[in-house]
Order: sequence, then structure tokens, then C-alpha cells
Amino acid sequence: MEINIRENLVLLRENVPLVHNITNYVVMNFTANALLALGASPVMAHAVEEVEEMVSIAGALVVNIGTLSASWAEGMKLAMSRAAALGKPIVLDPVGAGATSYRNQVLTQLLETAPPAIIRGNASEIMALAGANITTKGVDSTASSDQSLDAALALNRRFGSVVSVSGVTDLIVGNGKVYYISNGVPLMTRITGMGCSASAIAGAYAAVCSDPLAAAVSAAATMGVCGELAYRHAQLPGSFQVAFLDALAVSPDHLAELTRISVSPDRSADVR
Repeated sequence: MEINIRENLVLLRENVPLVHNITNYVVMNFTANALLALGASPVMAHAVEEVEEMVSIAGALVVNIGTLSASWAEGMKLAMSRAAALGKPIVLDPVGAGATSYRNQVLTQLLETAPPAIIRGNASEIMALAGANITTKGVDSTASSDQSLDAALALNRRFGSVVSVSGVTDLIVGNGKVYYISNGVPLMTRITGMGCSASAIAGAYAAVCSDPLAAAVSAAATMGVCGELAYRHAQLPGSFQVAFLDALAVSPDHLAELTRISVSPDRSADVR
């Protein structure tokens, strides 16, 4: 199936999906503004008393483990269980996977609760989640996206999730294919919340796209293209953040025109 990024953005803006985010303190404001700028509707709710009710009215659930606590982890499990029961797509962002045993323990519990439609993270996080022996640098990646391909394929096979890995070139694995998105600028790594916003935007697309792979590819393309558009106007971190939010108002035609995408078959399928 060909992925029509232009039509996916049109669909998102026509439907204005409600995206339920259980995300971290550091990025809540930026993530909410990114979703609004793109055309979605954000809600941030993590209390165990309301997550099940909130996810029931949302189009998608995004779970981000950036600032963990026991009560937040319990809320994540409740929300994921309810989303799975209702057939709502789940996006899991395993922030800092491999950094501490507690994070690894919570991620194991979350994956046992419900398989995400999309797992999105940096290379180190994806490799750690797949069980690779890799040293992480807090929440920053110490590996490149191409080094994570085997780990992404393993997670895809194990959980059936589309796996999206951010990097100089983003790679997305699913449906027996590997997609590569070569948009973006290095300055994006200097802005906190970029990866978390990428996961939230994947949730917005997942709420309106029947295929999680199309949602993940569209989200990665949107992030990369808007990063390039923002860099035309701002080359310093503070102003770039504002310019990026402005760029998320990109027209569907312009997004499709600027996206640099390639695809190859998942060769590991040939030897299974």
C-alpha cells in the first residue's frame, strides 16, 4: 500500500482527533502546542481516577515514560488496558529505556498490558527495549538509527507493533517493509520535547489512519519537514522552537512536496 502523506494530513485536520497523552512534566506544554499547531486536539491526563474514562473519548493514547512514578505507571497500565479493550491505537515512547532498572521494569509491564500500535523512540531506546546490551546517556541516544534496525525488526515481530526510530535518517518498520525518512536538521536534537512531540503526532495520525504504518511514516515526515522549514527562519534553539510550532501549520501539498522518503523490503522475512 502506498502511503499518501498529503491525504493523511488532510484527514487529520478534517477530524481534529483528541489525543490522550500520559506524558512527562518536561514536555507537556510543548507537546500540547505541537498537536494544536498541527490540527489535533491534545489532552494531558495521568490520574488513575480518570485515565480510563478519558481514553474512552479519545482517538488515540500516547504513553511517554519520561518522568516516571508508581502512580503514573499504574495510570499508564489502566489507560493501555482500556484503550486495547476499545480498539484505540496506542503509541508507546520508551523514554530512557535501558537507563535504569525501574524504567525497564515498567516498560516490561506496559508491553505485557497491551501491545502498542506504534513504538517510537531513539535508537538506544529501541535497542534497549529489544534487549540489546547498550549503554544509554540518560534519555539521549548513543547509537544511530541504522544501528537499531535489527532491534526494530525484532520488536515488530514480537509485538506486531510498527517501530519508528528517530535519527539523522528516521526508519520505520512494519508490514514487511522498512521506510526511511531523510528530512530534518541537527538543531532538532537541541530542543527538549522534539522526540516526545513526534510520538504525540504519531498518535494524532494513528487516530485517523487505519494503518499504524501510514501514521508512523506520516508523523516522521511531518517532524522532519517542519524542522527544515523552521530552520529557514531560526538557527538558534529558543527561536527555533517557536518557528517549529509555526511550521506545523504546513500545507498538505507542501508537506508531500518536501518529504524525502524511500522504502525497502524487510529482508529478515525471507529467512524466518
